[in-house]
Amino acid sequence: MIYGGDMSTTRAIRGAERRAEILRAALEVIAERGYRGASLGAVAERVGLTQQGLLHYFPTKEAMLVAVLEERDQWDALPDSHWRLDLLASLVDYNSMRAGIVQTFSALLGESVTEEHPAREFFTGRYENVRANMAGILRSEYGERLPSGLTPERAAPLLVAVMDGLQYQWLLAPEKVDMAGAFRDFLTLLGEKGS
Repeated sequence: MIYGGDMSTTRAIRGAERRAEILRAALEVIAERGYRGASLGAVAERVGLTQQGLLHYFPTKEAMLVAVLEERDQWDALPDSHWRLDLLASLVDYNSMRAGIVQTFSALLGESVTEEHPAREFFTGRYENVRANMAGILRSEYGERLPSGLTPERAAPLLVAVMDGLQYQWLLAPEKVDMAGAFRDFLTLLGEKGS
């Protein structure tokens, strides 16, 4: 009995490792070709599987895409109560060291605005959560009003837009756009910390 339990644990660990390997390969393929240009066959080939073998882990391309996006968000996850503006600046610094991940996220985000895109629901829900989290961060930093007079809820979409917009500019011209420095400049524009 103990031996059988060890075997199932070993299989589960191998399965999780293989799944993670597939997700890394999917990120690479999507970054290179975009979601529409990425095929299950290309991902399978990259990890040494047949397309049928890949379907054992992800039954559809859409399921793989959602898993890639969820995995990417897990890398950046902190408990909501631990986010602060200075940690957001650190996240921007971190993103500047992983262009492939930022490129994949940005490409999928851009593609997801089209009708019927399989990531549209994911990004719609994600942005609702992100705006709410940003409003909470701004509220804990400034109170009910920022120095400009905006409420945290009004400023939150602007904060998200700056982060995402800087990513696009940086991806297009990394030698000309200091993403981390520009984000810190934006934080300065928000004003002095509330009392």
